[in-house]
Amino acid sequence: MPPTAPPPHTGGLLLLVPGTAGLLTVAALGIALLLFLIIRIRLQPFVALLAVSVTVGLAAGLSVTELFGTVQKSAVGSVVESGMGGILGHVAIIIGLGTMLGAILEVSGGAEVLSSRLLGLFGERRAPLAMGLTGLLFGIPVFFDVGIFVLAPLVYAAAKRSGKSVLLYAMPLLAGLSMTHAFLPPHPGPVAAAGLLHVSLGWVVLMGVLVGVPAVLAAWGYAAWIGRRVFVEVPQDMLEAAEDARAKAAAERRGTGEAPVGLSTVLLVIGTPLVLILAATFSSVALAPSTLRSVIEFFGNPFVALTIALVLAYWLLGVRRGWSRASLEQVSTSSLKPVGNILLVVGAGGVFGAVLKASGVAQALSDTFRDVGLPVIVLAYLISLVLRVAQGSATVAIVTTAGIVLPLVEDGGHSQAFLALVIMAISAGSIFASHVNDGGFWIVSKYFGISERDTLKSWTVLESVLSLAGFAVAALLSLLV
Repeated sequence: MPPTAPPPHTGGLLLLVPGTAGLLTVAALGIALLLFLIIRIRLQPFVALLAVSVTVGLAAGLSVTELFGTVQKSAVGSVVESGMGGILGHVAIIIGLGTMLGAILEVSGGAEVLSSRLLGLFGERRAPLAMGLTGLLFGIPVFFDVGIFVLAPLVYAAAKRSGKSVLLYAMPLLAGLSMTHAFLPPHPGPVAAAGLLHVSLGWVVLMGVLVGVPAVLAAWGYAAWIGRRVFVEVPQDMLEAAEDARAKAAAERRGTGEAPVGLSTVLLVIGTPLVLILAATFSSVALAPSTLRSVIEFFGNPFVALTIALVLAYWLLGVRRGWSRASLEQVSTSSLKPVGNILLVVGAGGVFGAVLKASGVAQALSDTFRDVGLPVIVLAYLISLVLRVAQGSATVAIVTTAGIVLPLVEDGGHSQAFLALVIMAISAGSIFASHVNDGGFWIVSKYFGISERDTLKSWTVLESVLSLAGFAVAALLSLLV
């Protein structure tokens, strides 16, 4: 569709300004409306994204029939339904399986075992590093906020034992959790971006490690610096509640005869899906088509790999340690309740991207961004960063940016490795400068007893360091692939 002509649709609203200028005006007003609905009206992001998608589609010339289908005819081919179904068909299974896997690890006591073994290995002097590695490893299958809830008591205990600032232990932990949440599947952000940009999760995992590890090292450096300069006492009420909960859990474990989970078991469960997915990615590059390659790719399919890991967790962390089938079912089902909001936001982001593409707005944006002359990976980062700072939600920033960036890359003949790095740039932008409009800011502040001012000096800057370092590594790697 030529970007210089209005889209050839009928039944929609007429553009006030014809051609590319009109489409760009629609795009700008659509983004402004999205930010207004989320920031000022406080509308739920799922509803806001859907409302803006429909508004942009109609304003750009799409008809009601194109958007929704008709009563007589199935709406499967409609823009809204195809956008929603296309992304959720890829994302929902992965997020669901990953969420259940994380819940089993959490309830089984895997986090405490992981932390205690790392603390024993590194010693009291390097306890902040042990906390950072705990967040990094445990954060792979566990959502960011859940990781804080589970691991915060370990931070309280380490800070109380040493008499040092809570920040010295909390910030490395948070950096590890945030890195995995931003850059690695099965977390919603990178999985959603991979689905929207049609990138293999194996490449996302590989680039997530290559980008995320240097980024988290930079963040740990800042965490060590700020932790020695800002003293925050252990929040006594949270400490007492955590100690009571741990004592109760230990008593229940003794009462049932349930033995503590082993570190090797935790690492096996966490590492299995990553190894299988990476093996499938490398086999598609290194091996000629064969039975062996087909077998490796089957077991490395994200759906299969995560199912295998979940079954391992059920057996090794549950059944073998005396859990009943009812207990496993209850933990799995409960873990899925918070996922609904995430999936709806991701699906609405898919609708937004589909509307941009079908209406011609995406192509107009693509042509305009190409004329700017900035590399696509820089544009992806900047767009995501602006959306993140403006409205606070990393997920909204990612799915919105991916829809805007898609036309910039889909016809460029880019490799999967490069597209995975574009996703890393989008993800890096989505965590920049967490502040008062981000729920994570308040979770960090309240859980660790940090004042708003000190949270800005510690957590907000930590996220910005992680974001900038991640983008810098992704940009450098993009020159090599």
